[in-house]
Amino acid sequence: MGGLFGFPLHSIYHATKFGVEGWSESISFELGLHNIGIKTVAPGGISTDFIGRSLDRSSHPAYRELEEKLVAKNDRMMEGASTPEQIASVVYQAATDGKDQIRYVAGPDATTLYARRLEIGHESFRKEIQKQFLG
Repeated sequence: MGGLFGFPLHSIYHATKFGVEGWSESISFELGLHNIGIKTVAPGGISTDFIGRSLDRSSHPAYRELEEKLVAKNDRMMEGASTPEQIASVVYQAATDGKDQIRYVAGPDATTLYARRLEIGHESFRKEIQKQFLG
């Protein structure tokens, strides 16, 4: 989901994901000339130990309160996370379906959030996220 919309305190992460999405769309035109397809998969939360093992948290006091809010929301969001096998099935679908389709949203949480963004529009969704996390 990181390349489809952003969350607070994840700007560098989202910048890289948005970059991959834009690059993939742009290069698809060039690769298409040679019958080469390109796909991206945008998963939601995946039930792994990433957050406890690898997530790098900010240690700056100015961000502590916001970070605690995000951690609490992440914990709730991860309760509905997909299994790695569920995400792998979407990756397999993308790799084998023969469609001229670049983006695949994977997992119920990602599907729900992305549908909400499309339903209310980018700016309204951004404001909704802002209110949800920042009050």
